[in-house]
Amino acid sequence: MTYIWHPKKKKRKRTHGFLKRMKKPWGRKVLQKRREKKRKQLTV
Repeated sequence: MTYIWHPKKKKRKRTHGFLKRMKKPWGRKVLQKRREKKRKQLTV
């Protein structure tokens, strides 16, 4: 039996990273909401 989660830093950044968020309008919306909430970390 293998585990489901095999963490990869590159994959994580490319999927949930800042540049990925900035590409789409709804991604920018996510960043906007996180800024409003004063999140310490906007993205991964």
